[in-house]
Amino acid sequence: MTINRRTFLKGMLSVSATAVIGPTLLVATDAQANSELLEGTWRTSGSHWGAFRARIVGGEVAEVVAFNHDKHPTEMLEGVKGLIYNPSRVRYPMVRLDWLKRTEGWNTTRGDNRFVRVTWDQALDLFYSELERVQKTYGPAGVLAGQTGWRQTGQFHSCTTHMQRAMAMHGFFVKKIGDYSTGAGQTIMPYVLGSTEVYAQQTSWQLVLDNAKQIVIWANDPVKNAQVGWQCPTHDVYGYFDQLKDKVEKGDIKVISVDPVVSKTQKFLGCEHQYINPQTDVPFMLALAHTLYTEDLYDKEFIKVYCLGFEPFIDYVMGKTKDKVEKTPEWAAKICGVEPDRIREFARMLASERTQLMFGWCVQRQQHGEQPYWMGAVLASMLGGIGLPGSGVSYAHHYSGIGEPATGAAGPGGFPRNLDPGMVPKHNNSDFKGYSSTIPVARWIEAIENPGKVINHNGNKVKLPPIKMVIVSGNNPWHHHQDHNRMKKAYHNIETAVTIDFAWTATCRFSDIVLPACTQFERNDIDLYGAYSATGVLAMHKLVDPLYQSRTDFEIFKGLTARFGLNKDKEYAQEMNEMQWVEKLYNECVTANKGNFEMPDFETFWKEGYVGFGKGSTFVRHALFREDPELNPLGTPSGFIEITSRKIGGFGYEYCQEHPMWFEKAERSHGGPGSEKFPMWLQSCHPDKRLHSQMCESPALRETYTVQGREPAYINPEDAKARGVKDGDLIRVFNDRGQLIAGAVVSDDYPPGVIRIQEGAWYGPTGSEIGAIDTYGDPNTVTLDVGTSELAQACSAYTCVVDYEKFKGEAPAVNAFSGPEIVTL
Repeated sequence: MTINRRTFLKGMLSVSATAVIGPTLLVATDAQANSELLEGTWRTSGSHWGAFRARIVGGEVAEVVAFNHDKHPTEMLEGVKGLIYNPSRVRYPMVRLDWLKRTEGWNTTRGDNRFVRVTWDQALDLFYSELERVQKTYGPAGVLAGQTGWRQTGQFHSCTTHMQRAMAMHGFFVKKIGDYSTGAGQTIMPYVLGSTEVYAQQTSWQLVLDNAKQIVIWANDPVKNAQVGWQCPTHDVYGYFDQLKDKVEKGDIKVISVDPVVSKTQKFLGCEHQYINPQTDVPFMLALAHTLYTEDLYDKEFIKVYCLGFEPFIDYVMGKTKDKVEKTPEWAAKICGVEPDRIREFARMLASERTQLMFGWCVQRQQHGEQPYWMGAVLASMLGGIGLPGSGVSYAHHYSGIGEPATGAAGPGGFPRNLDPGMVPKHNNSDFKGYSSTIPVARWIEAIENPGKVINHNGNKVKLPPIKMVIVSGNNPWHHHQDHNRMKKAYHNIETAVTIDFAWTATCRFSDIVLPACTQFERNDIDLYGAYSATGVLAMHKLVDPLYQSRTDFEIFKGLTARFGLNKDKEYAQEMNEMQWVEKLYNECVTANKGNFEMPDFETFWKEGYVGFGKGSTFVRHALFREDPELNPLGTPSGFIEITSRKIGGFGYEYCQEHPMWFEKAERSHGGPGSEKFPMWLQSCHPDKRLHSQMCESPALRETYTVQGREPAYINPEDAKARGVKDGDLIRVFNDRGQLIAGAVVSDDYPPGVIRIQEGAWYGPTGSEIGAIDTYGDPNTVTLDVGTSELAQACSAYTCVVDYEKFKGEAPAVNAFSGPEIVTL
């Protein structure tokens, strides 16, 4: 069945008011006992911010307390109630006014935030009708339903899984590969160390603490970032942070933070700080390698036994090849801002004791971001510590509790993302007409802009597809992609955008059909407790009934697939409801662990809310490889650490060649390109009090850090004084790509020439026009949208220079959290 606009608009006039309005905010569907109404009941749940128990009174969440097993809960749990009961909730199915009224063409005012409220049946009919039209008109290359990002937690109700299963039942579509967090790192490291490294278990913290004499925390802030996890975090890693702090105070371990700014981790540990000019890590590292080599401080035996390609790299360092420039400390100092003697001292220090290098992810989110990660592995190889406890290099010690002891238990599986055996799509057309069916995640806007353009990617040619329909579920690409004004322009080229979410994000604002999903706290689910430690299995009890007209992703996509002519209960849901699926996933986990970890029956587990797997064991990254590289080769083409990669060299790329190199950025502060006009480097790092854009909508938590209701911009006192800005002022941050309003926080933690605005701030422009000022303070209003290199084509958000000034006149009201303007036809 396919409907057109005329049929839809006629139907709108005949819909009863009751059908459109639906249930109000807090009408419970189940009668509750008097005792519950008076005292409440306690239920268990989990989140990216940790596990907790909630007291439910009268169908509402009255209180949230940390899980008794979590000894280091994050204050972000205080935002859970605000997440559920926030003014940004998507309350009803909505359709953009101008999209609904269009008579011809598609270049309408997407982003003006005027929406018409419709029924669920009408919204799903329109969604299905557009799927049919685009598949028939453009084929699978016209539909983008691939997404990456942090969904809500829970194994069964994974939004991407449900969306892509439903889309696969309809037809083929374009998918994305990679992610914004680690795009460059996860692409380069398999060539160097044989795996992505960024999502791999690393050496256990206890072994690091017991064996390391020095730890270099490089562009890394684990005390800030370990608050959140992909699955429910245990926060046990904070116990190791406490131990490390104690060892630093006693002088047992030396810790150095290499970073342009003073990080939360540095302040917590009271450790040393090594300043470096933004985006200049590679010149600093090359000069360190130069010193290690020329002063004969490197481990020749390790290089000989475990590595390939040291000679071509060192010839480059010594100025014998490529640019013919010797990478001396004097050469590097002019770029990185570290004195030559300090570079030599730093290199000698690295070689003097067992040293663990710990890199964060932000350093690879810049133009040529592959290079610092590659250089990190080279330095660790020259120091000879890879495979030893408390030594070598890691790229993930800040993430999801990595380094906690792992039990080795199997966690629960999830709802099937792919089609069941024997099932075929409604439109079984897999002909992409020469266009690529997968594209690098950070190049989707470029595809919408320039369909048919051919780009390099990881040894392949990618022909960008002509995307006409964008489908997003539980994801916020208008947060994590760069250069929002470029996005506005590109969105004129698509015909329909559909978003399923529980909060009215900027992605909803720029969509045509918006469907209200419920939060993870309005459904039942199950999750692994401790993503890498596998500490236990957590029940996620439904705390309250879905608010307004929101539905679970499971119910939403069952409703959509029914329009494909399928038996939604049989073919989509496999003849199971929500609780049957949760029980199935638990029982499969019981079977997988049988004989190793005994688990109670489902009824007992669900009542208790948690089952633990006991203590885990420790692990040393790359230990087996070090023990015998022939029997335990790495996943690189040679099986060894590849300081020089013939395979990458064979690609012939200009900005990612056969070994690590220094490439100047398109723009860089501190004397780099573009700094004459825009002298400030914008650091848009992971936030301290939310997970990317999640939790920004929680009013009470947001009020703990905003300045005059705006996202804080952290600035240096000298820079602020020169611009007449005082702490607490509103400032306008700008470059040629856009402008935003933020609130000034003046602090000596930030050096001259640096401004920090944490990513995840919600985008709220004053209008849909190109260049409209953002009212709240989203740094991606001004960031640069270019690929890291031809290899990864990942995001380069950290390659960004701006300027700022005190805001003049009356500032426009913040509109990022107010939801749509509801209009009638």
